Amino acid sequence: MKINKNKYPKFLLFVFLIIWILLAINPWYRNVWFYENIPTVIFTLFFVLTYNKFKFSNFSYTLIFIFLVLHTLGSHYSYTHIPLYSFIQNLFDLSRNSYDRIVHFLFGFVFVIPSYEFISRKLKVKKFWAYLLALFAIAALHSYYEVIEMIVIVMTNNESLWLNYFGTQGDVWDPQKDMFVGFIGSLLAGLILLIKNRRR
Repeated sequence: MKINKNKYPKFLLFVFLIIWILLAINPWYRNVWFYENIPTVIFTLFFVLTYNKFKFSNFSYTLIFIFLVLHTLGSHYSYTHIPLYSFIQNLFDLSRNSYDRIVHFLFGFVFVIPSYEFISRKLKVKKFWAYLLALFAIAALHSYYEVIEMIVIVMTNNESLWLNYFGTQGDVWDPQKDMFVGFIGSLLAGLILLIKNRRR
């Protein structure tokens, strides 16, 4: 089935909403699901409400879709108990379930690209500076998210939420490592953008 290029983002939204509804049914930790889905709802509404004012590339919408699906999976099971990665962890005798690291890396990689598109096309910033601003914006957003996570934990004072939402898995440097892998993802995406622009 061939999907019209102009209707592709709406198709992705429709598929994501079905996945989101299915994964909202009986999550492993309802409180974790609730807090993890606050940014999901905000991001989804943002892209829906701004669609008529600024359209990102279908490539960006595809990356955002993949990220949101993976994040929604994390909210259903909690990032520390993703079944597939728990299997990999046990198989290779790994010290932690690193599904959260993968998603943090993808956060950096995925959102630099639409940020770059907006800054270069809408704000008319030159390509290198547009990439640099996108990199800084996503790094700042990533750090804000980690701070918000900590505030939620402190305000709720819930041990279950601490273990399954914050998900440090005993690593006191977990937030810093999350931000670092996200930054590496942003750098990699930026490198791809720079190479692509040079070839043009």
